[in-house]
Amino acid sequence: MILLPGDESAWESSTQEHRDAVYARHDEFGKLLRERGHQVVGGAELTHSREAKLVRADAAGKVFISDGPFAESAEQLTGYYEVETNDLDDLLQVVGIVAGPDHDRAGMGGVEVRRVVSDEDRAASGQDAAGGA
Repeated sequence: MILLPGDESAWESSTQEHRDAVYARHDEFGKLLRERGHQVVGGAELTHSREAKLVRADAAGKVFISDGPFAESAEQLTGYYEVETNDLDDLLQVVGIVAGPDHDRAGMGGVEVRRVVSDEDRAASGQDAAGGA
């Protein structure tokens, strides 16, 4: 999973020209992923965190819903890519394309890459598919 953090205020105040440059970098990123054998299986740009909802439930099953944003930080999760690959080292090099200077100028932090927990990982840890023990 490739997680794209960003400063939403900086993005909102960016010029259209700058946004277009960032989107072009993402297009280049997608093209290189395909060319180098990585498969994008999901992903999206996310709406502003002010549109987020936080859902909690108590032990009795009562549901509580709060409006976002929730992180005590200027950076929020702004988008993600889910990529299947057999070459993590190469994938990390390709991710450098979206972590470049246009990304940084838009107020976005470093791009985080994390492995998604597999069914095999859950089985090895004694958890069922729902995450319980």
